[in-house]
Amino acid sequence: MAARMEPAIILVRPQMGENIGAAARAMLNFGLTDMRLVAPRDGWPNPRAVAMASGAAGRVLDRARVFATLAEAMADVDYAYATTARGRELTKPVLTPATAMADARQRHAQGGGTAILFGPERAGLENDDVARANAIITVPVNPDFPSLNLAQAVLLNGYEWARESLPPEPAPHGRRPDGEAPATRIEIEKLADHYEERLEAAGFFFPAEKAPAMKLTLRNLWSRLPLTRADTRIFHGMLRQLVRRAD
Repeated sequence: MAARMEPAIILVRPQMGENIGAAARAMLNFGLTDMRLVAPRDGWPNPRAVAMASGAAGRVLDRARVFATLAEAMADVDYAYATTARGRELTKPVLTPATAMADARQRHAQGGGTAILFGPERAGLENDDVARANAIITVPVNPDFPSLNLAQAVLLNGYEWARESLPPEPAPHGRRPDGEAPATRIEIEKLADHYEERLEAAGFFFPAEKAPAMKLTLRNLWSRLPLTRADTRIFHGMLRQLVRRAD
C-alpha cells in the first residue's frame, strides 16, 4: 500500500451538516482532502454540509468516506491523535497542535499514515474514542473559555500541519495584482522628477540657495517610502489634477 501524504481528518459522530462543511473548508485551506465520517448523526450526504463547504465540496466532501465505527475508519492508520481537552486520566502523550503536527510530518516522511480525531460538537470525543488514539492534542487556550468549535479545531491543526510549506508572505509576489507589487526604482525616480518639476514651476524651492538641499530632502523622502506601483500612479494623478485646477 502506498504511503499517504497527509493526515486523515476523522470526524467522530458529527452532528450538524454545517459544521462538517465548515470543517471541509478548513481542511482545504491547508491542502487536506482525506475526510472520514464516523456515524454522522443526520446521515450522508448532507446538503447543509455542501452549502457550507462552498468550493471545498467537490474536493473534500465528494470524496469523504463514511464508516459505521471508529475502528473501521482507522483501519489503515499507523498513528492517531485525539483532539480533546479531557481524557487525561488515560496515559498518553499530551501535545499542542504544533508539536503534534511536527511529529506527524516526520511519520509521513518515514512512510507512516496518521489521523486526527475530532469528536461530536456537543461533548467531544468519549474516552472509548480517545483510547484508540496514540496521543492527545490539546490547544493551549484561555482556561476561562476553552471552547473551540469543530471547524476551528480542524483549522488550527491544518495550519500547523501545513505551516512549513506555506508561503513566507500572505500574498507572494507572483500572485499579487500588478498594482500591489513594489514600485521599481525607475518608477520612484520618475515620480520624484514629476514632483520636482511641478514644485519648481510653482516656486516652491525658495530661496534659491536652499533649493539644492530641499530637492535632496524630497528625493530622499520618495526613496524611503514603501510605495507600490498603484501608489505611484495615484501620486502622479493627484499632482496632475492639482496642476489642472491651478491652470
